Amino acid sequence: MRIKRKEQNQMCRSLDLAREVQQSLLPSSVPEVAGLDIAGKSTYREKTGGDYYDFLNFKNGSSKRVDIIIGDVAGHGLPSALLMITARALIRLRSSLPGSISDIVTDVNHHLSIDTGESGRFMTLFYLSIDLVNRSIKWVRAGHEPAILYNPYDDSFQELIGPGIPLGVDQAGQFEECQKMGLAKGQIIVLNTDGIRETRNSRDEMFGNESICEIIRQKKDAVADEIMNAILEERYNFQSNSNPEDDFTIVVIKVNDDLYRNKMIPQDFMRKIPNTPLKTIEALTRIIKRRQKNLFEFVRLQERRR
Repeated sequence: MRIKRKEQNQMCRSLDLAREVQQSLLPSSVPEVAGLDIAGKSTYREKTGGDYYDFLNFKNGSSKRVDIIIGDVAGHGLPSALLMITARALIRLRSSLPGSISDIVTDVNHHLSIDTGESGRFMTLFYLSIDLVNRSIKWVRAGHEPAILYNPYDDSFQELIGPGIPLGVDQAGQFEECQKMGLAKGQIIVLNTDGIRETRNSRDEMFGNESICEIIRQKKDAVADEIMNAILEERYNFQSNSNPEDDFTIVVIKVNDDLYRNKMIPQDFMRKIPNTPLKTIEALTRIIKRRQKNLFEFVRLQERRR
């Protein structure tokens, strides 16, 4: 009896250590990227879990691109946590090398499939890359929940879908890259794992994407952290305060004013026309910004017609 209790205590200490290691691998803070307001959070059903999110390719305050990754390993507990840690290492290593995000996900899948073998374990992934200069987004979806894009100008929602099977299923799997132009002020992107959408209440009703979209609409003027917390709070209330049945992770990205400041005006604009009156420069600036706005509206119109 005493030996069994000792083994249980050792197992608890091992799980606590594993939890500490895994938590240290999740982002300790969100990146400060001019033009974007970002929030993110992971919560595990057990001490360890298979959910994962990360931020890559950014330098605080001066980023031209930021990559946001969210993933979900099948199952719970320590086995899922170990596969998540492996995937994180592969993604970070491969993303530091040249290549498109489709190349990154394809190569990570190849190596992860070798590790999973015939175990039946797999991982879904959504890899999002935001180009702040071209105001565009690219993404690769590997069997994961589609991200949600909200446009406050016409109160519309778009799911960022795309082809792709989960990682670890087919070593020879190829992954395609999708793209969308015209990222605009006020737009909101939400990435999450199925632990949020598939939450069920005592009547076996599912929380669903409709609830997430309605909260985004209601909180469209709020900061990213407030939007995220509103979704999590509503999910908690929906579940009648019972313990979660699954791990869940969420990342919220909101485009703010900074993305558009001086992007259409060359930095040496003032030096090239030193004798131009200040009022003329201000007038030209207003014209440029107005044309920029018209361009964004034209891009959105063309996308709706497709």
